[in-house]
Amino acid sequence: MTHQDIWQAIDNFATKHNMSCSGLAKISGLDATTFNKSKRWSKYGQPRWPSTYSISKILNATGDSLENFTKCIYE
Repeated sequence: MTHQDIWQAIDNFATKHNMSCSGLAKISGLDATTFNKSKRWSKYGQPRWPSTYSISKILNATGDSLENFTKCIYE
């Protein structure tokens, strides 16, 4: 899995649940800007990966599985 794969999965997962990335973050108890495209790279061009904590929060909030999350990479 690459940096792009994980972020694509978050984008697709939000869409699958009829939400924006901001909405997905909010229902998960995260800051609404957590998954913004502007936060995916540092100001030095280094990739910022979402934390396992954030992924766990979105799975708990949606009641969905890690398996379904990883399927979102390829949708």
